[in-house]
Amino acid sequence: MVVRKDAKLARVAARSGKKLALVTLAGLIWIQPVWNVGTEWFGPVSSAHAASEQAVKLSEEYITSGAKLLKYQYTTTRSGKSVKVLADVIQVDLTNPYVHLDVMTGKEGQVTTRQSVQGMARETGAVAGINGDFFSTTGQGVALGGAVTQGTLVTSPSQLTGMYAFAVRNDGTPFIDRFEFQGSVLTDNGLAFPLSGINQEAYITEPDKSYSHANKMYIYTSAWKSEDRPKDSSTTPTEVLVQGDVIQQISIKAALPGQVPSDGYILRAHGAAADFIAANMYVGQRLDTSYRLRSVASGQELNPADLKMMIGGHTLLVDQGKPSSFTRSITSISGSSAVARTAVGYSKDGKYAYLIAAEKNGSSSGMTLAELQKFMTAIGVWKGLNLDGGGSTTMVDRPLAENEATLTFTTSNGDGSQRAVANGLGVYTTAPQGTLKGLKVSGASSILIGQTATYSLKGYDNYYNPVDTSGIQVAWKADNGNVNWTGESFKGVKAGTSQITAVSGDTKASMAVNVLGGKDLDSLSSTTTYAPLEAGTSVSVPMTAKLKNGRTVEVPAESLTWEFKGMKASVSGGVLTVQSVNTGAKVAYATAKYDGFSSTPIVLSTSAEQIWENFESITYPVSFKGLPAEATGSASIVQGMEDRQNSKVLKLDYDLTNGVGNKFAYAEFNGTAGKSIPDGSTAMSVDVLGDSSLNWLRAEFANPDGRAVYVDLAKPLNFSGWKTLTVDLTSAGLEPSAKLKRLYLVNLEEGQDERALTGSVSFDNIRFTSPVMDGDTGVQSAKVVMTVGQKSLTVNGTKQSIDVAPLLKDDTTYVPIKYVLDSFGGQSEWNSTAKKITVMSGSTLLELTVGKKEFTLNGARKQSAVSPIIVDGRTLVPLRLVSEALGIDVKWEKKTKSITLES
Repeated sequence: MVVRKDAKLARVAARSGKKLALVTLAGLIWIQPVWNVGTEWFGPVSSAHAASEQAVKLSEEYITSGAKLLKYQYTTTRSGKSVKVLADVIQVDLTNPYVHLDVMTGKEGQVTTRQSVQGMARETGAVAGINGDFFSTTGQGVALGGAVTQGTLVTSPSQLTGMYAFAVRNDGTPFIDRFEFQGSVLTDNGLAFPLSGINQEAYITEPDKSYSHANKMYIYTSAWKSEDRPKDSSTTPTEVLVQGDVIQQISIKAALPGQVPSDGYILRAHGAAADFIAANMYVGQRLDTSYRLRSVASGQELNPADLKMMIGGHTLLVDQGKPSSFTRSITSISGSSAVARTAVGYSKDGKYAYLIAAEKNGSSSGMTLAELQKFMTAIGVWKGLNLDGGGSTTMVDRPLAENEATLTFTTSNGDGSQRAVANGLGVYTTAPQGTLKGLKVSGASSILIGQTATYSLKGYDNYYNPVDTSGIQVAWKADNGNVNWTGESFKGVKAGTSQITAVSGDTKASMAVNVLGGKDLDSLSSTTTYAPLEAGTSVSVPMTAKLKNGRTVEVPAESLTWEFKGMKASVSGGVLTVQSVNTGAKVAYATAKYDGFSSTPIVLSTSAEQIWENFESITYPVSFKGLPAEATGSASIVQGMEDRQNSKVLKLDYDLTNGVGNKFAYAEFNGTAGKSIPDGSTAMSVDVLGDSSLNWLRAEFANPDGRAVYVDLAKPLNFSGWKTLTVDLTSAGLEPSAKLKRLYLVNLEEGQDERALTGSVSFDNIRFTSPVMDGDTGVQSAKVVMTVGQKSLTVNGTKQSIDVAPLLKDDTTYVPIKYVLDSFGGQSEWNSTAKKITVMSGSTLLELTVGKKEFTLNGARKQSAVSPIIVDGRTLVPLRLVSEALGIDVKWEKKTKSITLES
């Protein structure tokens, strides 16, 4: 059957999913319990655990009537070790009349416009959602698979092998299949030409490896925002504008200007298809277009109008309740590596849809595709497919009684950031206004000592949608002194759990709040690690704590106390200010304390500026890279201009005229590897020949773990001629062994017409200011030999007496810390009350406690097999533990019982 009028062409799709309906309460009514977790429509609570001991449900919470968030811990084995992974599942009852799934597409429902999942959810009113189909990150941001929203085909499936799609029919039945697009355009004289797709980007087809648009004809609707339909589509196009089924314009071998009008569509043709248009079409002619989707496996035709939604994906993962064979290569998606993953599937009876995300962050290590398959079968997925993963994996949900969907977990991009993606799969509620079912205290479940947090009383109705509780008068109280009510908020006072309660008349709602103590921290550190040691120095010292549960939190300044050595200083509002430097001090330390837990020390030392690169005789390549692909230019070492005629400079020429979106022109150092900068760099200076382009000028660094660090040099570049730019690096988060990868220009899409798209800038004399770590500011070079039981040692060949001989106990050698520091530099302190030894040497801070195997090294909690001991009133430390922490090599000679320390 050929579908005509019922197969609607995609325009900007309007959402029928309703926005929040709020019920205002004039007073308080009787409240049902917050939780009523029975079987209801979700099935047995323990179903996942019963299916497999590897997937254990941790929690479940209503999002709306018919949708629920389930959190799991999945245990698997890698390299012989047990690994626990966190996974999140949105379970949707497809038989519930008040909830439905739909595709979320870019911005305002248009392709070629990417947006974060949370942004799409907010824009469309979704109460939950996940990222969707695969797309080319360097292309126009168009989903590779088919997408249908409320019966309208937004994009057609690409001709790629093994790519599956998830869909829901109008009767609520879910299914997964492979589809191909079939269509044709028919002239009024009966001549027809096949259509190859709707709103598709240019790509290479499979398995024939052909250009997608060569000799083909495509439809582009107003759902396609870009004026390039598409870019890089092989030969020069011929385009036809059709409105009201009548040809309005024909442009032979040239694209029509502007976007597709909302009341029409554009046919784009190449080669043989363009020849057909030239020979058989004319302005004023009536055209009829028809299309349908067809199952690759069964050959059955499918009218998009019969679908509530469809979203494309990658390989099939689960079939008949078991892991399936992969339907296409998984190499390009790192199938064998543990990364963040997104998937979708449905239950055997077709009642439930499962939107699935495997977390990769500080709390979870991600999943391989094989692990994802096993997890999906464990929670009851009958058939399921893989969606885009890695940095794209994102899930949002609206917590009970809240008004907006928020991130369910931290993405693998870190820091709460979300990748802008082509589309997503949203959950929508159409429930009417209900009656108040319950109240909930809303706010942070954990706070820090000294931190204040605001809480509110919120309500939800019998459809688990939020209601307005602003008319309720509330009094607040806590059950103990761990938190204190200030009149407007609660303040953390001491570590422990407190039950805070909101009371209104005879009704109340409570919430447990955990005040985090030092014992809850795994590490405490600042992005500022070094600073110049001189009176008047002021640097920002933001502190971040990593908790034992893997979560990271920003520590407010009021939650910290500070200790200073080698200087008089203060911290106010998160800013460290040096007031004076102690006489003779070459190094000083600032250490933050949170409930007794010490941070990585901020080291302040005498600093010097050094030229890092003057481009006179470089020994590594410098190259140009542009984004998007149409951005062109060059990066080369040339003879300088103006007052730099006698020196060489790095010149960056750029042409950002072509392409769409944000545009970048990079000058890359040493290919993609970059070049190392001095450790502890606190400032960077570079001479720049500006072009007054108003673009941004930035530097990109890379830490040893590969994490990128971006620093603005000029924002905007509003000068011409040579100018020295200096930027503070103290709070940039650069780690030892960091590298400078590239200098580059940024031309943002917003306001692009106000900035130059072509130009040239030059760079010279890149300098870094870094600490002078010598003498007593770092570990000194020395060789020390000591022998168990002997009250003497040799330092660089010179024999010295010691008052306590090294002690061998249970195969561990113990010595007073004094002898190590006297030879290699550093200082120590003894806290007799806490029986704690604090060792400082260079940029290292080590804290050991007598009788405790747990210690902290540079603000991070560590575990050792041994601990300090007290013998005859003297405190002895494990020699190897302390020496290796300070970067000193240790060698043990069993026959002579001698120990050699060397740095």
